[in-house]
Amino acid sequence: MASIAEMNIDSADLKVRIERFQAVRDDIIGQVRRMIVGQEEVLEQIMIALFVGGHCLITGLPGTAKTLMVRTIAQSLGLVFKRIQFTPDLMPSDITGTDIIEEDPTTGRRRWTFVHGPIFANILLADEINRTPPKTQSALLEAMQELSCTVRGNMYKIEAPFFVLATQNPIELEGTYPLPEAQLDRFLFNTVLDYLSADDEVRVLDLTTSTHTAQVEAVTSAAEILEFQGLVRMVPIAESVARYAVDLVRATRHNSGSAPDFVKKYVNYGASVRAAQFLVLAAKARALSRRRYHVTYEDVTALVAPVLRHRILLNFHAESERLSSDDILKRLLEHMPPPSGA
Repeated sequence: MASIAEMNIDSADLKVRIERFQAVRDDIIGQVRRMIVGQEEVLEQIMIALFVGGHCLITGLPGTAKTLMVRTIAQSLGLVFKRIQFTPDLMPSDITGTDIIEEDPTTGRRRWTFVHGPIFANILLADEINRTPPKTQSALLEAMQELSCTVRGNMYKIEAPFFVLATQNPIELEGTYPLPEAQLDRFLFNTVLDYLSADDEVRVLDLTTSTHTAQVEAVTSAAEILEFQGLVRMVPIAESVARYAVDLVRATRHNSGSAPDFVKKYVNYGASVRAAQFLVLAAKARALSRRRYHVTYEDVTALVAPVLRHRILLNFHAESERLSSDDILKRLLEHMPPPSGA
């Protein structure tokens, strides 16, 4: 694996860029803390997704501040922000935009004009994404993977950086549709947002039931975010750590030779190669965020659940025993711990 030293980059310049990365990250978290109480793990995962250039799916019950968190982060980044409220009657063209016929007042001729939809943004909040049918959900697929949008055979580019931060309600709630597996696989994380502690809820009341109004300021720019994404990719990872990440992902596939017995029993489909790529990239961002310049085994194991929980499909045996993907992943980490002393 290539290290930073092997890339022939001026060490003083690199140090400045790393310090700026860490300062901006701290500033963003400081701005978000003006509005959001608790949820440290959720906030860290969203920040990692931004610095990797990935998309994040945030799962939580109504009233847990999913939308507020995404909006606040967008304000602190100073990027173009758009929001789509997903409903059962939403159409794909409501997301991508559509061609309309316009008449030139000087010549009287009619022509097709493309009206851009809300997908043309830097940060797209797909609010309650699983309250619309899969046909409309899939309107995001091309944009999430290719940074482009095709309408009536014409392809339109979406300016980088581009993040989809989608919120969804638990699938057991009324009026929800499961996301297609192909779309789920394009999310870097499936972040679970749970209820706050009693003390944190009291702090929320102090913030939201008084006359105090918090203001969030932008602390970075689109160009700087893109630079940070390049910086994250330069973080070195030992071949043994990368091999461990690959082995974990391969072990989720019931038909692989390395799958343990409980995976063969409970899992229909395991994680793809994209999962291993995302796991390593996220581990690099986590290491740099914690002021380390190399990836450790702990960086990998800490992110296994949010990276893989939406990428493994359980069978009826798991459902009958009320096992979740998190339960399977926890057992997998116990079955395949990092090397002792690592």
